[in-house]
Amino acid sequence: MYYFIGIKGSGMASLACILNDLGYEVSGSDLEKHFFTEEELTKRNIKILPFSASNIHDNMKIIIGNAFKDDFVEVAAALKNPTIKTWRYHEFLGEFMKDYRDFAVAGSHGKTTTTGMLATMLGHYESTGFLIGDGTGHVNQDGINFVIEADEYQRHFLAYHPDYAIITNVDLDHVDYFKDDADYSLAYEQFANQVGKALVLYGDDQRVRSLNIQVEHYYYGETADDDIQAINIVETTTDMAFDVLFKGQLIGSFKLPFVGRHLLWNSLAVITVGLLLKIDPQVINAGLAAFKGVKRRFVVEELGDNVFIDDYAHHPTEVAVTIKAARTRYPKRKIIAVFKPHRVSRVFHFANDFKIALELADVVCLCPFTSIDDQEEGIDIDITYLQERIPGSYIVEENEKDAKFLADMQPAVYLFMSSKDIYGLSELVKQHQNN
Repeated sequence: MYYFIGIKGSGMASLACILNDLGYEVSGSDLEKHFFTEEELTKRNIKILPFSASNIHDNMKIIIGNAFKDDFVEVAAALKNPTIKTWRYHEFLGEFMKDYRDFAVAGSHGKTTTTGMLATMLGHYESTGFLIGDGTGHVNQDGINFVIEADEYQRHFLAYHPDYAIITNVDLDHVDYFKDDADYSLAYEQFANQVGKALVLYGDDQRVRSLNIQVEHYYYGETADDDIQAINIVETTTDMAFDVLFKGQLIGSFKLPFVGRHLLWNSLAVITVGLLLKIDPQVINAGLAAFKGVKRRFVVEELGDNVFIDDYAHHPTEVAVTIKAARTRYPKRKIIAVFKPHRVSRVFHFANDFKIALELADVVCLCPFTSIDDQEEGIDIDITYLQERIPGSYIVEENEKDAKFLADMQPAVYLFMSSKDIYGLSELVKQHQNN
């Protein structure tokens, strides 16, 4: 039996689903409030308990979520019991993936979507398991490939030694842990040089280009010095088409049902992996075209005259890309950005970058910090720190009054962005519009 401390965590939920699908008995604990990641756990009837030291018993196998320190009540109980085997999430995953031809997707932005794209494309070709940071994961008993999302936070991705890896970009984040840009880039360098067969990197990112790579590697992008280059790009409000050159030679033409230049870059990364595996370009295109998206990554719902988009964007680069994608898809619509930040250090460090990104929308609404890990020692700010920098912006909370305030701005494209639980406010706005 495997027991997960913090089972609703995005990677933890995915791993719990995988072990359940392989026939193991799985249970875990977490907060009693709803998280979108628990949907797959519920489908599998995986038992979820409230946190309590009484949940910990002799001879358990316990996987500990990385958000929980050694003094947390369940973790402390597990660590002091000599009959219990424990792993941190990334430690267990690093061992588990060794049984497969493994692929890891890293990067400051876009890794969840790219992981989903890669898993879908490979799954179209041969048996492929996956662990995606949206709470979904599955492995077949006869699985050949295993695709994971590799998180750089606290250098956790150094537990992985994949056969193939993708780095989508290197853009400073997690400033509560990494000392500076150099430290952040060093972590990616260390990860990159653990790759066994081939590394695929976004070549139009100068920070990526500056990494000291010692393993076989290929750059993808839109410029002539990329090994894999997209040319003749045509984007519409519903899809994109482009040709691909590999070392200057035309490989094939691709047409994909995606909107947003960032999805072109993600697709190029997946195409590169497919070419390295000698998969026919038409098969790659068909596999990519079958990708239906991942949870909380630009999920679109059209309701009458209004559009609701749910996205995980929590870094200024992601916020800007997401707003631009919404503008591409709905070029003549009013875009209302509703943003709930995560961690005061991120807002404090990137305040001006958030201002620039959010002002790409027509209306900006900001939600206060409410998460348990938002506040950090030495940084005493609240959401007004950002709101004061964006003239005309509003502060909104998850309540009936502010939901009605947002609803009255219709018709509009409502773009809800956060790595935290912003979806409750979105549902309240929909209710007010329906009434």
